[in-house]
Amino acid sequence: MTRLRVLRRVLAALPGAAPPDDDGPARVARTTRRLAVLLGAGVAPGSAWRHLALEADADARTRSATVSVGLAADGPDDEAGPTNDHRADAAVLSAVADAAAHGGDLPAAIAAIADQETGAGARTAWAGLAAAWQVAAISGAPLGVCLRDLAGSLRELDRIGRDVGTALAGPSATARLVLWLPLVAVLLGMALGFDTLRTLFATPPGLCCLAAGVVFLIVGARWSSALSARAARRDPAPGLSLDLVAVAMAGGGAAPAARSIVEEACERFAVPYDGATIAGVLALSARAGIPAGELLRGEAEQQRDQARSDGERAAAILATRLMIPLGVCVLPAFLLVGVAPLLLSVVTSTTLGF
Repeated sequence: MTRLRVLRRVLAALPGAAPPDDDGPARVARTTRRLAVLLGAGVAPGSAWRHLALEADADARTRSATVSVGLAADGPDDEAGPTNDHRADAAVLSAVADAAAHGGDLPAAIAAIADQETGAGARTAWAGLAAAWQVAAISGAPLGVCLRDLAGSLRELDRIGRDVGTALAGPSATARLVLWLPLVAVLLGMALGFDTLRTLFATPPGLCCLAAGVVFLIVGARWSSALSARAARRDPAPGLSLDLVAVAMAGGGAAPAARSIVEEACERFAVPYDGATIAGVLALSARAGIPAGELLRGEAEQQRDQARSDGERAAAILATRLMIPLGVCVLPAFLLVGVAPLLLSVVTSTTLGF
């Protein structure tokens, strides 16, 4: 069984194809929405951040206690990751509250949260909140209203990420599953009474088949992972820069000044800036003589709808493209590791019988 364990470890070490789950935009949207409500009720920014920090700390303690009980009863639990996220949220919210209480640079303190995040969606969402805060402060836009609109945009970004992740989950899981076919073939040979493990590990032809099969599996796994990563690659925040320009325009400033404020904030906090689309929307607004805010928000919603459609299309294409490494790499590995040792065992036993 030691040899079987070696095969299982080799397969488990192969790179996975599933994209990581990133719930960062949802967490940032929840924080932004609560900030908007508190500020709209007349709470000072420093006090608002402090209230959120205390709530996040209490939430993290509750989740930690729940997970500890689950670990004691059932063993390791997948809730440990979310608990760490909430604990980190409590720490960074407290840091932002301290910066607000001491008259520090709030956008910079918010942006520091992004540097501690691992997911691209979470980093961009926190950076977007920092940029929106700076844009509203400079342009004179009502902060509570702006944050309320931003929270809606972040919730939509989270839905896009989840929809695309769900669409990619099927092809990615299939790619991961078929990598176990060679081991299934080995187990099938053993169930039929053939010593396929001895053939693989103790005979020169078997060792050659094993080495070639492992190479094919590694190439197939890396190929599948590369295809999945390419399909999952997308703009983490479609339309966010247009929303920021709408925030700046809400302060009553001119379009060129609003563009300049947003461009500076996007550059400072590494938020993608869609200058060409913004220029086109502002030009249309000027020609038609209508406010640019609704046009900008409408264009941002259109970009997010397009991002969702592009993600679903990429997932459909991925399901077909994953058949290539399956046929070119996984199938030969299946034949080399599962079928060839079976045939060698039959030939060997037949030869010894004569």
